[in-house]
Amino acid sequence: MTQIVEIWSALFFVIIMVQIITKYDIMRNKQILSCRREYKMNLTYKRATLEDIDILVKTRIEVLKAANKLCVDTDMGEVERQSYSYYQKALCDGSHIAYLVFNGSCCIGTGGVSFFQVMPTYHNPSGKKAYIMNMYTNPKYRRKGIAYKTLDMLIKDSKSKGIFSISLEATDMGRPLYEKYGFIKMNNEMELPE
Repeated sequence: MTQIVEIWSALFFVIIMVQIITKYDIMRNKQILSCRREYKMNLTYKRATLEDIDILVKTRIEVLKAANKLCVDTDMGEVERQSYSYYQKALCDGSHIAYLVFNGSCCIGTGGVSFFQVMPTYHNPSGKKAYIMNMYTNPKYRRKGIAYKTLDMLIKDSKSKGIFSISLEATDMGRPLYEKYGFIKMNNEMELPE
């Protein structure tokens, strides 16, 4: 009888150990697979054209909802229509450049820059300005340098047009990225609330 109890105890121990080892291997394989997915990212940075207008508008709405902490079901119909009109005009006349970042066929990031002109000043004799906006990276892809590269491309495009007065509005989440790039906080501007 004692031998049977010892055999059952040993068998029970082996079964428990096999379950633990199997669970460990499954968890380890999941970690390896998730790491492989990260390293197998197939990123493409595409300068947006009119063909991309639907994606641009969709990501614009996502950015605005995230930045303003709006509910998913918030009505953005008017903003969507106005954004569509804006992109139609601005992509054609060159007053806006946008980049879309794809991982395979999935759009995972975006960024844009709008160009405009004000009266010339001592520090900006041309009066030309660039305003970076609509910077967004899908949360699953953050902290991988995607936004930094997008920002760099937008700034290089601005400078290639002879525009060196470049500004943006920073969220708390985006501020470290912009500071890393060299942006500084402005103290001399004011805004009239609506």
